[in-house]
Amino acid sequence: MSLLSALKRSGPSGFGYGSSAEQVSEGIDLRGKTFLLTGCNSGLGLETFRVLSLRGAHVIAAARTEAKAQAAIESLSADASPVACELSEPESVRACVAAVGKLGRPLDGMICNAGIMALPKLTLKYGLDLQFLTNHIGHFILVNGLLESLAAEARVVMLSSSAHKLTRRGGIDFDNLDGQYGYRAWPNYGQSKLANLLFVRQLAKRLAGSGPTVNAIHPGVIRTQLGRHMNPVMRFGMLLGRPLFLKSIAQGAATQTYVATHPSLAGVSGQYFADCNPARPSKHGRDDALAERLWTVSEEIVAKLP
Repeated sequence: MSLLSALKRSGPSGFGYGSSAEQVSEGIDLRGKTFLLTGCNSGLGLETFRVLSLRGAHVIAAARTEAKAQAAIESLSADASPVACELSEPESVRACVAAVGKLGRPLDGMICNAGIMALPKLTLKYGLDLQFLTNHIGHFILVNGLLESLAAEARVVMLSSSAHKLTRRGGIDFDNLDGQYGYRAWPNYGQSKLANLLFVRQLAKRLAGSGPTVNAIHPGVIRTQLGRHMNPVMRFGMLLGRPLFLKSIAQGAATQTYVATHPSLAGVSGQYFADCNPARPSKHGRDDALAERLWTVSEEIVAKLP
């Protein structure tokens, strides 16, 4: 497929690979709505922040430190509230939950955008692979802590990745979450992204009939600092059949913006999206028994964290 044809191609939604966050939210009025956004200060997060603000939303901007969140707000001159949320620190995540509660703003949306990718060496924190702790457990604590703050028709959007297909046999290696039986950067990253997807699947079941929805997305492979550990071969190889070029940040932010805001997705829950259209996850990503087990194990992990 040529670059031009890939950019022009759209799916049933009317949007596609080359759509930008501004394009998918054109004409949507978000005045009076509040969104919590993790990883607000760079890359896809900063662009999503900009577009949400452009459409009139108040953004609760979460970054690793309040100073980074405040700097992002000032760079955009946005209507926003800064909060600190270091996802690998349970105490910081719980403090973020408390800070959001004190703001007294029902959340019309949560976009779980922050994450780390393909660390070249195993890094442990609290006895867990740092990618699994940050990408999954941190957001698991955050989202569950804020369920009561969700507005009646709130949307939770979780950034997964097509890399969820790179996991080892079995999907989630529950006996090796600390890497003691081996670590490989991409399968371990993929495991954390599969965990994001399974979390969405199980949470959607738990929220069914209550009003709020939750969906997962693959943003694409983007030119951001998240991919700083990717060598050129892997950068292209992980595209998994997509056109061999990287999306811009504006294009990468499109799918999460679309799923979080577009009126056509009212009531849609438990789904996986890529290029602003429904996509099919791996067999592990569709495994309800695996999702249920992950939820139980995640609760056990969280109960042991400081």
